[in-house]
Amino acid sequence: MTPFAIAGIQMHVSAGHDNVGHMKHQLDLLMARFPWVQMVVFSELAAFGPVAANAGSFHRTEETMAGWARHHGIWLLSGSMFEQTEADLYNTATVFAPDGGIAGRYRKMFPFAPYEQGAAPGTEFLAFDVPDIGRFGVSICYDIWFPETTRSLTAMGVEVLLHPVLTGTLDRDIELSIARATAAMFQCYVFDVNGIGAGGYGRSAVFDPSGTPLYQAAGQEELIPLEIDLDQVRRQRETGLKGLGQPLKSFRDRAVDFAVYGERAAPFDYLDRLGPLEMPKRGSRAGLGGPAAAGRGTGKTAPFEVVHGTSKKAG
Repeated sequence: MTPFAIAGIQMHVSAGHDNVGHMKHQLDLLMARFPWVQMVVFSELAAFGPVAANAGSFHRTEETMAGWARHHGIWLLSGSMFEQTEADLYNTATVFAPDGGIAGRYRKMFPFAPYEQGAAPGTEFLAFDVPDIGRFGVSICYDIWFPETTRSLTAMGVEVLLHPVLTGTLDRDIELSIARATAAMFQCYVFDVNGIGAGGYGRSAVFDPSGTPLYQAAGQEELIPLEIDLDQVRRQRETGLKGLGQPLKSFRDRAVDFAVYGERAAPFDYLDRLGPLEMPKRGSRAGLGGPAAAGRGTGKTAPFEVVHGTSKKAG
């Protein structure tokens, strides 16, 4: 058994003022009640809410949070904050080690376009090791909708996915389904930590490497301390989910390279016909006509074509 104790903090997030003091209060309360916790995860944009104007406080707030990690002797994930560089604005999560050092920064790869306007996408993954325990990785909110992000992290050896989110929209149910499926498909723990108020609808959840929910919060402030066993990840990756599927090894041993991941070209130009990535307009029918609609209403199906050994309907 390789035990490790992680706590998510689901807290009220304001968009009208900073939440740094409330974060500290919740963290101090957590550590007073559950001193055995070794890692703490906040929700996406917990420090300042979804207000990009506070991006100038990024490095100063990092210094403050480093002091929290050092004081409590814990690994700490900031949730995320807006980070303004000379060129771009990023949604950035920082991981602090127990000595207060920065173990890594991760810039959200898939800002929630077209709604998360102004944020540039990051291009680098973050995986970090907790000595004698295992390898952890970070993705932020919408990133998990793209399985390529978790596949890349697990191919780097990640066993626990830390996933701060800010979801206050109607797709929270879907996001939780994706988080659960991610745990099962990639045989990893998933800590999905949402905020409340301006920080989301809550309902944070933790899933084990078989996709089994270990806990799901409701819609109020909650401290979520759980001890996990990293050996469950290793055993399941060896023997399969419930002794069945071994998807990581199957993907490793695949006989096909997926052409959709190559240069964009026919026959995948269907994607180019979907129209621009922009805010929907009232009554918009963008993307519903044109060549992609061929065969609709005729009772005919589009022909099949063979692409690099895979059977795929034509766009």
